[in-house]
Amino acid sequence: MTSPQRILVLGSPGSGKSTLAKQISARLSLPIVHLDQVFWTSGWVQLSKVEFEARCADLVSADSWVIDGNFSSTLHIRLPRATHVIFLDLPRITCIRRALSRIATHRGQTRPDMAPGCPERFDFEFLRYIWTFPTRSRPRVLSELNSLRPDQTPLHFTSHPQSAAWLATLPKLLPSSP
Repeated sequence: MTSPQRILVLGSPGSGKSTLAKQISARLSLPIVHLDQVFWTSGWVQLSKVEFEARCADLVSADSWVIDGNFSSTLHIRLPRATHVIFLDLPRITCIRRALSRIATHRGQTRPDMAPGCPERFDFEFLRYIWTFPTRSRPRVLSELNSLRPDQTPLHFTSHPQSAAWLATLPKLLPSSP
């Protein structure tokens, strides 16, 4: 297995992308990028497509990173640079449950993996996106995984225990000595 240096974490909202990305980042001491922090600006205002693509191109030019987020419009920028692509393909009911829990936990507050000034809120359109993810977005992600180059590693996890088992195979960095 090649050493993970540039890792994409994809999956439905509520699948655990941000959590897994943070764990990988901590384990391998790689910089982390949450695409929600890049795409959104204060007040839930989106960047223009041109600006978002430019920022993604700049981010992936780095030697190492962990990036979580779908944003299929920029996969053509991110995928070619990735050494590993993780797809968290969890059941929709699990993702809905986790998203609702996150909404309840952070309602009115900005999550650590979200852009400043974007407080958590309940949104039916967002829940609909999660519900339709398996039929609308999943086929494209699977197609992308199947078309990776031989030097890229696809990882397709359908449960938390699968991703946790893979995470446990990564080297654990020792704390620095004082």
